[in-house]
Amino acid sequence: MNKLVNQDLEKLTEDILSSYAKDGQTQRIGCMFLPSRSRIVEIVELTRQLLFPGYFGHKLLTAENVRFHVGNLLSKLSGDLTEQINHCLCTERGCTECHDAEKCQADAAGMAHEFLSRVGRMRGSLLLDAQAAYDGDPAAKTISEVVYCYPGFYALTVYRVAHELLEIGVPLMPRIMTEHAHSTTGCDIHPGAKIGRRFFIDHATGVVIGETTHIGDRVKIYQGVTLGALSFPKDERGRVIKGLKRHPTIEDDVIIYANATILGGETVIGKGVTVAANTFITESVTADSLVTHEAPKLQVRSKRHKS
Repeated sequence: MNKLVNQDLEKLTEDILSSYAKDGQTQRIGCMFLPSRSRIVEIVELTRQLLFPGYFGHKLLTAENVRFHVGNLLSKLSGDLTEQINHCLCTERGCTECHDAEKCQADAAGMAHEFLSRVGRMRGSLLLDAQAAYDGDPAAKTISEVVYCYPGFYALTVYRVAHELLEIGVPLMPRIMTEHAHSTTGCDIHPGAKIGRRFFIDHATGVVIGETTHIGDRVKIYQGVTLGALSFPKDERGRVIKGLKRHPTIEDDVIIYANATILGGETVIGKGVTVAANTFITESVTADSLVTHEAPKLQVRSKRHKS
């Protein structure tokens, strides 16, 4: 391949620089560093080592060394979280030279400390989720299998970590975490969703749980379920209005089978409802109901031709 001659290189450079000048939304010239996606994924994995000691990290833990191990993890996580949260805050606040660097750094350190103080609470929630998966899946042999192998449990673990960070006020990082889990498992849970205790996603692939979804306790959903928005209200300039409740509410003890779609911020699926596979719901369902649709008529005939 021929190398670009200087004249061509200069023209191409000018064309690209001109496109930068026309659009300030997709370039960050003069801005502070964005957070590192790879470092944030590492933070997820370090957090999993704290949440599930002995499962991840390839280190034999004993009663004698676990205190040292936890101390090291906390020290490492504190530094990494503070650094990446700092980048997230600078990104949200539009820092250029980060003239307010001390405030960003102090806020980041406080948020990192608050997050680490919630690890025990997250462990309690995830223990109940793991038990729900074990109880709800006859193929699960042990709790360890759920924690170590199940993609739905991985997606839920990342969601619970990201949700706590979002609750603390950390921008951008929670979404990076859940989109990583989405790309890894095919299960898309927005960190802003509110999910109760003992939640189980069976098989996981293709599940979508939108930002303003509310899910109660002891809910089980299968692959391909969408808890989404029915419509997007717009303002007088035609822009989508943000912050509204757009996704459904799923009350306690609901089971939603594969490929069901439930849409709308005013849609409430009542306590104890069972939603059959492949259903499409845009209206509320009263408690203790069974939602099905009329089965299609199947035709079965021999593949052999009559002589």
